[in-house]
Amino acid sequence: MPYYRGGMWRTIAAFAICAAGARGQSDAPQQPPSTTPPDNPPSSKIQFQGSFRTRLEVWNWFTPDSGQNQYEFSGNYLRLGLSQTTDRWDWMAELEVPFLLALPTNSVASGAQGQLGLGATYYVANNKNAYTAMIFPKQLFYRWKNIGEVTGQSLRIGRFEASDGGEHAPRNSTLSAVKNGHINQRLIGPFGYTHTGRTFDGVQYLFDRPQNNFTFWGAVPDRGGFQTDGWGWLRIAFGYMAYTHEWGKGPLSAETRLFAIEYYDYRDIAKVDNRPPTVRNADTGNLNIQTFGGHSIHAVETRAGTADFMVWGAVQTGRWGLLDHRASAFVSEGGFQPKGLDKLKPWIRSGITIGSGSADPNGRTHGTFFQMLPTARIYARFPLFNMMNIQDAYGALVLRPHPKVSISTEYHSLRLKERNDLWYSSGGAYQPWSFGFTGRDAQGAASLANLYDTQADFKVTNGLSATLYFGYAQGLAALRAIYPRGKDGQYGFVEMTYRF
Repeated sequence: MPYYRGGMWRTIAAFAICAAGARGQSDAPQQPPSTTPPDNPPSSKIQFQGSFRTRLEVWNWFTPDSGQNQYEFSGNYLRLGLSQTTDRWDWMAELEVPFLLALPTNSVASGAQGQLGLGATYYVANNKNAYTAMIFPKQLFYRWKNIGEVTGQSLRIGRFEASDGGEHAPRNSTLSAVKNGHINQRLIGPFGYTHTGRTFDGVQYLFDRPQNNFTFWGAVPDRGGFQTDGWGWLRIAFGYMAYTHEWGKGPLSAETRLFAIEYYDYRDIAKVDNRPPTVRNADTGNLNIQTFGGHSIHAVETRAGTADFMVWGAVQTGRWGLLDHRASAFVSEGGFQPKGLDKLKPWIRSGITIGSGSADPNGRTHGTFFQMLPTARIYARFPLFNMMNIQDAYGALVLRPHPKVSISTEYHSLRLKERNDLWYSSGGAYQPWSFGFTGRDAQGAASLANLYDTQADFKVTNGLSATLYFGYAQGLAALRAIYPRGKDGQYGFVEMTYRF
């Protein structure tokens, strides 16, 4: 296989494919509840756990020249698992049954207008079936713990969920909240917003201590995401390595991480980029991308309240088919939780995200930041954009009027970083024949949209939670160029999750 040649990371990723075992190919509410066994359970008996999630999605996509842009559908899943854990080892076997009901059957327009919301994406990804379901193994792994009598050292092999940045949990509650909602899953994640999600077959090594964590992870992603069939592999392999250090003294708490990712996609399909269609479609060469980056988050306790600051950045090099690949992304955020407002417990946040784009469609270098396999919806709650060729200036207000209630309102000012590049969306590869990201030509326009949205999360009981969401996108020049009949869009959903 070609990915065995040329470097340590490719060899590691190839080893992960073998270690996962040969199989036949049949191919907070943004993420489904994990049923991975806890590290310190009360007993070593075999445990049964499960979860059921149901979501009614209502779409009013931007107005096309033809096709149905207003519709609703029901997306659901059932997960059932058995697990056992001791101080020395644990294992888990879990099945998932995603099922989609009443998908729209006439929601794909021609040209750049494309699929009119994610209902159309689910419909196309499932062989144009309005009703579809499948059962498959969601997780199946074994983990050795405290290897060599060393506390915190573990090795996991098999099929499991994981995310970049999620390997270490900070002890400080503010750092933990910032990390969960603004760091984890930016580049690799379980895609839990979708009704099938994403898992990985491979190996994961962790050395996790209270203030330090070293992680190595080599895997291949499984099918899933927008298609209900999650059985087979994708012809993609990656290796991830990170070091995380938690530090600080007195009122200051902080965490810093450095990471590297080697990503290899050898599916021999056309890519989504801003080259002329005839040139782009003729390039089915492999992707081989190296990403180097890190983050640092800080929380400071003051007399007036808790202030936090976060920076995240990454640079990329490698090959994009026939092109060289050089790209970057940067995120900076700050927040403040004032004291004295105990009835609402507000948290005010603002920040900016910049993901590079390709300025020259006819150049020899691909400059669009490649987000790989993220859970994009965590960072784009109305999932019409991601970190590729984007400039996103945003602000948020979080209110927590009750321990079981959280209300978050956000505003995003969205522009394309390079006006000669595309407007990109979606969350990465999920089946062999689809690239995984969509791109639309805005004909030289740069202003994309002003996005206003609100999400309310409720913990009804210990096992039952609910989420309400509504987003309104006020389209600007780029959306007007693609959808001249109607540049504004809305999206909302009602979701219930029951864990048992």
